[in-house]
Amino acid sequence: MVVKRIAASVIQRQVKYVTPVPVAAADGHLAEVYRQVAEEMGLVVPPVQLHSPVPDLASAYWMIMRETLLPVDMVDRETKEAVATAVAVANICPYCVDMHSLGMYELGTEHDAEALVADKVEDVADARTRAMATWARIAHQPEAAFAVALPFGPVERAELVGVVVAMHYLSRMVNVFLSSFLIPPRLNAAGRRRFKRGASVMLRSTLRADRPAGRSVDLLPPAPLPAGAEWAAGSRAIAAAVGRADAAFEAAGTRALTPAVRDLVRRRLGRWNGEETGLSRRWCERLIEDLPEAEQASGRLALLTAFASYQVDEHVIREFRATAPEDTALLDVTAWASWITARHVGAWYAPAALAAGPAKPVPGR
Repeated sequence: MVVKRIAASVIQRQVKYVTPVPVAAADGHLAEVYRQVAEEMGLVVPPVQLHSPVPDLASAYWMIMRETLLPVDMVDRETKEAVATAVAVANICPYCVDMHSLGMYELGTEHDAEALVADKVEDVADARTRAMATWARIAHQPEAAFAVALPFGPVERAELVGVVVAMHYLSRMVNVFLSSFLIPPRLNAAGRRRFKRGASVMLRSTLRADRPAGRSVDLLPPAPLPAGAEWAAGSRAIAAAVGRADAAFEAAGTRALTPAVRDLVRRRLGRWNGEETGLSRRWCERLIEDLPEAEQASGRLALLTAFASYQVDEHVIREFRATAPEDTALLDVTAWASWITARHVGAWYAPAALAAGPAKPVPGR
């Protein structure tokens, strides 16, 4: 118990820009989120805590992550962790790369885990893992992803696309709110591997536990699947999670952003096929020029979160807080921007989009 309290305190200090709700102070459905996470993950992990000032967003995050990653109805956990690691690499999220490659140490092999960490998917020895990770690494780039046969069928689609969507959301939020590394950066390559070996053994029961589908979906009220999310329909639990979470994320965007800013992000998203923005932010500054001055800081934050989350820094946060100082507003903007981008990626794998092919992607609404 003492060890868990110390770990919880350390974890809370990893969160930047917002003040998490302490585990002991949580009530209502946030307390239920914390309870589920602690039971299934061993403790209340930082990605959950960073959402805690807005309980509906904590519920939405936990819902999309839990229902896609933890139950193994059609796809094994090793494959899901490989897919998650590949997406984290694609989104330049070192924290998420550490977190999910660590799971592969226990569920797969150290060799394959480190091949993904190094962005050398071709070196993964296991053929199935290699095929899935190759797709996941470029899943947000439909022309490249559709150039070869998808490594899964309709039965597996909800779980695998679900992990990709959840990780495209999570990577963006982690890049904004958490430290860059889960594993102490002072460790050399050999030390990092030793750390992962030891941690994976400690997490063995968590990684290998049987998790029934649907446990989290009652945290939020029922809501329909959004347009473009038909990929989730093959799993009742995942479809319920995506529909309910989507309603929460859309409500967050409506609370915190003007229609003009939301429309600007959606228009940019409608032209986006997974290409990187590069190191310069000039593309972003050009897009917000026509917004009223009072809305430019929120437009900048939303655009950067959606398309270059690793570029959100203290200056971007400070400019936004000058007009919206509350933690809740900061979380509403970033969660909405992260989600609509992740949802857009998933929409390329809806049945209609797969039938049309890469020349005619069907974006989310």
